[in-house]
Formats: sequence, structure tokens, C-alpha cells
Amino acid sequence: MEERPTSVWGSNDFWQRSAAWVTGFAAILLIWLTFDTGAQIAMGSDDDLKNGVTKRVPAPTVINYKITYEMSDTRGHEVPVIGEKELFFGKEQSVEEAAALLHVGKLTSQSKNCMNCHTLLGNGAYYAPDLTKAWLDPAWSDNGPYLGMTGKSTREEAMAEFLMHPSTYPTHSRMMPDLGITEDEAKGLVAFMKHMSSIDTNGFPRNFGRMQGAIHGK
Repeated sequence: MEERPTSVWGSNDFWQRSAAWVTGFAAILLIWLTFDTGAQIAMGSDDDLKNGVTKRVPAPTVINYKITYEMSDTRGHEVPVIGEKELFFGKEQSVEEAAALLHVGKLTSQSKNCMNCHTLLGNGAYYAPDLTKAWLDPAWSDNGPYLGMTGKSTREEAMAEFLMHPSTYPTHSRMMPDLGITEDEAKGLVAFMKHMSSIDTNGFPRNFGRMQGAIHGK
């Protein structure tokens, strides 16, 4: 009996070869994306900031610079913009001091379980406000209500004061509990939040600038 020709779509050999090629290509693509992503999220240096080199994750010393949120027409969302230098807690923090502040802030955010209520860089809960761009919230600016409420003259001092005594300053309908945050921990947390605000998160959280009025530093 004459054998009928087998369609390529019904050939086991064809599908086995195809699966092998697709798997190999996907593996190479995944390896390339891993290295590319690592380069994208690698923290920049203090020299990058001094030379105006933009990194997705700036150096800890970015806390010595003014950070604003600007609408990018080419990317279609807001991006952080690093401006001129400004004092942080009354002084320009050295490379070592800035790194130490961020280290304390990160450890404090973990030990106080901030993500039980807040979202940080896409991780955490939504019971309380997202902290990813909290530093940029105009409510903490010179014209915002929290400086007057806390009796402080700078954004960082007002934020630190609130963190140490949240029950004294009801800033949200769901009041933050008093977690016993010390002054050093509060300063570290504020540095951590300012650094987070400088990270290019591809517009996350979406529409933050338009909802909060933070675009162009307003």
C-alpha cells in the first residue's frame, strides 16, 4: 500500500526540533536580559552625580540634590530629575555619611515592617500611602501643610518629626501607629525615601505626579 505523505505539522520530528530551537533562543534571551537588567539597576556613583550622568538608581549622595518630577513627552510618563545641590538635615552629607543613612533607613524599614501597610518600589501593601515617591509629595514642601503642622522649616525635618511622633500629627485618615522610631532611624528613613524618589521606576506608581501635583516640583 502506498504511504501517504505526512504533513510537517503532524511530524513529531519537526516539533521536537522546533521546541529545541525555541528553548535555546529563550535561554539566550533570558541570559542577555539578566545582564542588561543588572547593568540598568546598578547603583551609580558620586562622580556620576557630579558629572551630570543619569543613572536609574543614583548614588546615595543624591540626597544632597534637589529632586523633582518632570513629565517626559518621549516616554509618556513622569521621571525624576536631579537638580542643583541642597542641604540635607542642615549639611552636605559625605559619601560615607549618605551611605550610612541609607543603610539605617533600609534596615529600619525592614525592622519596623513598613511594607505591612505601605508599598515600597512595588512591594508591600496598599493599606497606607505608597512611599515610593513620598519625598516628592507637595504636602511636605515649603507651601505644604506639614511644615507648619510640625513646626519645622525643611521637608526632611518635618518628615522625621512625623515619623517619631505620628499620633501627634494626623496626616491621613488611617493614622500611623507610634513605632518608637528614634531620631537616627527617622533620619535614615527620610534619606531612604528621598533616595527612592530619585530612582527611575518607569512612571511607577502610575499618575503619582498628576494625582499629587508633584510634577515640576510643585
